[in-house]
Amino acid sequence: MTEGPELSVKLEEMPPGTAEQRHRHARARQLFFVLSGLLEMELAGTVFEIGAEQALEVPPGAPHQARNPGRDPVRFLVISSPPTSRDRQEVTAPSSPMDDEST
Repeated sequence: MTEGPELSVKLEEMPPGTAEQRHRHARARQLFFVLSGLLEMELAGTVFEIGAEQALEVPPGAPHQARNPGRDPVRFLVISSPPTSRDRQEVTAPSSPMDDEST
């Protein structure tokens, strides 16, 4: 949607039964805003369910992983400041049945 030196806004869709790799960003602060569906977000060991028109903020340095354990796609905005390019570090996670899936 937009990406500049201070701000990035991306529209993402996560298919059912998928998850991204658990990671952190050293500098970027992110806001995940769900447009439709239900997003499960693990943030520093705590799992949150984020429904339509709800959001979760992820501070810099916090390990996190977005997952869609449901049967429907999830559409959401990811707003990052500064943008996350070259700022992603993968981290290991506790065992989860969805760890092998990725988007």
